[in-house]
Amino acid sequence: MSVDHILVSMKKSASIQSSGLALSLIIISISEILNGQALIGKKVIPRDTTYQVSIVAKQIAREFPYAVPAKDNTPEGVKEIRDLVYVTLPETPYGKRELHLDIFRPEQAGTYPALIMIHGGGWRSGTKGMQVPLAQQVAAKGYVTVCVEYRLSMEALYPAAIFDIKAAIRFVRAKAKKFNIDPDRIAISGCSAGGQLAALIGMTDGVKKFEGDEGYLSVSSKVQAIIDIDGILDFTDPNESAKDNDPAKRSAGAYWFGATYKEKPKLWIEASPLIYAGSNTPPMLFINSALPRFHAGRDSVIAILNKHDIYTEVHTIPVTPHPFWLFHPWFSQTAEYMTAFLDKVFKD
Repeated sequence: MSVDHILVSMKKSASIQSSGLALSLIIISISEILNGQALIGKKVIPRDTTYQVSIVAKQIAREFPYAVPAKDNTPEGVKEIRDLVYVTLPETPYGKRELHLDIFRPEQAGTYPALIMIHGGGWRSGTKGMQVPLAQQVAAKGYVTVCVEYRLSMEALYPAAIFDIKAAIRFVRAKAKKFNIDPDRIAISGCSAGGQLAALIGMTDGVKKFEGDEGYLSVSSKVQAIIDIDGILDFTDPNESAKDNDPAKRSAGAYWFGATYKEKPKLWIEASPLIYAGSNTPPMLFINSALPRFHAGRDSVIAILNKHDIYTEVHTIPVTPHPFWLFHPWFSQTAEYMTAFLDKVFKD
């Protein structure tokens, strides 16, 4: 039954004697529910909203009372496009699915390097909006920055997120002229889980099992630089693989892979960027908190890249919470490290 038929039936059978306004409000409410697909048999995409800046701010307030969230505030000289569809998935368990990105770019005419930016949240929570403040600041330094939405583990298990982000890179490269982007100078960055994804995607150009079948398949998903902000590089590290010893507390990794390390170690190893580090890896920047567990695999990757004379740079910021990039006084420092590295790779 259509929404219109339901509303007509409601009007005919209504015995409400109160004002027309009350009836109208009821009709509007029912219409919103139906149009929201809560009652028409189509599944609603599940969301985990526990990873938000406001929630994190409360969690770290006792240890870091001086932490102030960075704001979404587009600088002068930067223009933006929000919620642009980069790919449409025609058939998912939740119906047709559109994935979006936000673009920030200098107003001044020219061709600029691009930075694809991936949010964190344990592969399960978070939104592209959490990358926006950093994206705005990096764009103001002469880059086109792109904050990407991707499917999280409650919607789709590994490796769906990788397919989505690679599709976003292909979209950006295919539309490079439209957005004043140099298609030969595209970098990727990510924070926490996003850092792991950025590293894995940056290290697996041409690895067929990670390319997927979304979007502009004839266009390359290769990137020319990687920025990993507190993202792990080795899922076999005990800080990650041993998290599921308590059956009552499932790890973020187990949710993403659909299995614990003990149940499916092959998947966990396969998703570790460390095993793909080599002569084809682009220059890498690591920006880390003071918490060693988020450095898992970093030193091993650097050792491999050093053997191939590939440039790496490391900044470990002392006395920091894990999501330091979301807050002042560390926000500006993070943006400065990012732009200095990108300048070195793309402009020097």
